[in-house]
Amino acid sequence: MELYQLRSFAVVAEVRHLTRAAEKLHISQPALSAQIKALEDELEVPLFERTSSGMVLTAAGQRLLAEAEKVLFAAQALRTEARALKGEVDGHAAVGTLSDPAFIRLGEFLSVTVDRHPLLQLELHHEISGAAFEKVRDGQLDAAFYYGALAHPAVAGLELRPVTYLVAAPAAWRDRVADATSAEIAALPWILTPSISSHNRLVGDLFHEHGVEPTKVVEADQESVISSLVVSGVGLSLMREDVALAKEAAGEVCLWEKGRATTTLWFIYPQERADDLVIRALLDVIRETWDLREGRVPPRVKARGRKLEASG
Repeated sequence: MELYQLRSFAVVAEVRHLTRAAEKLHISQPALSAQIKALEDELEVPLFERTSSGMVLTAAGQRLLAEAEKVLFAAQALRTEARALKGEVDGHAAVGTLSDPAFIRLGEFLSVTVDRHPLLQLELHHEISGAAFEKVRDGQLDAAFYYGALAHPAVAGLELRPVTYLVAAPAAWRDRVADATSAEIAALPWILTPSISSHNRLVGDLFHEHGVEPTKVVEADQESVISSLVVSGVGLSLMREDVALAKEAAGEVCLWEKGRATTTLWFIYPQERADDLVIRALLDVIRETWDLREGRVPPRVKARGRKLEASG
């Protein structure tokens, strides 16, 4: 049997339709039918039942599909290893990204990847930070940028930089927040991210030791949207320090001087794939993009003095 026959078998099983499978494989339908028939003849078992609704795997086809996929995966791994031996990494990687491309240096990451590994295909998925972590842990993403704590045996990561958040309020609320206590700040309207978000956990940690919870009035899942809502007068929220200070200088927000929250930006990946060629290629790109020389301490961000601090 040939690899192209196994590939055709897998694609027909996936789309359950000969015409669509032929289009996906860029061959004619008669040619695809002939490949499936030849494979069935060689294996001496029917792989599909032809029905009015499409191609349905037989019981034998279901069992043999798993074996066919193993062969196809092994063949791809062999090709990837061979290309790696001559300096080329061939493969596909699904990478989770966060809401501010410039802050995570996404453009540089993509540029270096294309330059160093032209055969490596990247698929980007915008994620909330907590969701990105879960998808890397569960194998739905190959890697991701992530804000937060990293204490799970199945997930490893490169520390990129610390991140500080300040409590920002609409500029018109300056008198309301200037001398407010933690309880008074928590009682004001807040713009929060979904509970799975690291940003949400930072807000909770900020007030936990004081036994209060912020009053949510709006939920948003992107920091750029949150910043716009704060500026427009909807409520308070945590805002990344560089953004908050710029908006304060522009007179768009005011800052509560008694609190800040700190967390860490990581590039994470499955621990069990630490030696995977694709993961190693991504990590090399990240080290170059972030100038992570061995022994180098990640960049520290200057912070204005605050009395209340939470760690992410």
